[in-house]
Amino acid sequence: MKIQAEALLFDNDGTLVSSMESVYRCWTRLAQEYGITAEEFARVELHGRPAVEIIADLLPADRVAEAVARIEELEVSDVAGGVVLLPGTRELLESLPPERWAVVTSAGRRLAEARLAEVGIHPKMLIAADDITRGKPDPEPFLLAARKLGVDPARCVVFEDAPAGLTAGRAAGMTTVALTTTHQADELSADVVVEDLSAVSAQAIAGGVEIATRD
Repeated sequence: MKIQAEALLFDNDGTLVSSMESVYRCWTRLAQEYGITAEEFARVELHGRPAVEIIADLLPADRVAEAVARIEELEVSDVAGGVVLLPGTRELLESLPPERWAVVTSAGRRLAEARLAEVGIHPKMLIAADDITRGKPDPEPFLLAARKLGVDPARCVVFEDAPAGLTAGRAAGMTTVALTTTHQADELSADVVVEDLSAVSAQAIAGGVEIATRD
């Protein structure tokens, strides 16, 4: 399938990189420190949401800010060796004009930049949790990216692995491409579903980018 777009918007964790082992270690440590049970975690949607929203679902309001600062400290300190590129990431990003793509993540800027730097990715534009008031599944992060790139949202393609991110992309009026890196295909509602970014190629065209996907 071929899609023409003016900008490509990529989630980070689970789309460009995998930090699952690090995430598990850090959130397990946080749970131990704050007395959060496995049953409480199981009732909360974790993947693809800002840490502040996850923690707000788990702890009393007067402990949220402290716990958010703690999980960021844990995750940033665990970046070295805890982040790996997912298949196809480097090849696809290197084929794109820098002004035609952005990373749109639910992580805070400090953590997102640390994870990307660990694998040698330096986007010209990064939208992080610090930049928005409502995280995915709200469309605000993707709409902000489109506005900063000067692109009509309808001319953007979103690459996501999480239901929350895909919901945000659809709500923003963007074309969505789902990756089955962290969820099964039947859990993901998107215009196109692929295994990972190795199934996507791109070339610059007049006024944008043409991407091709294969099942």
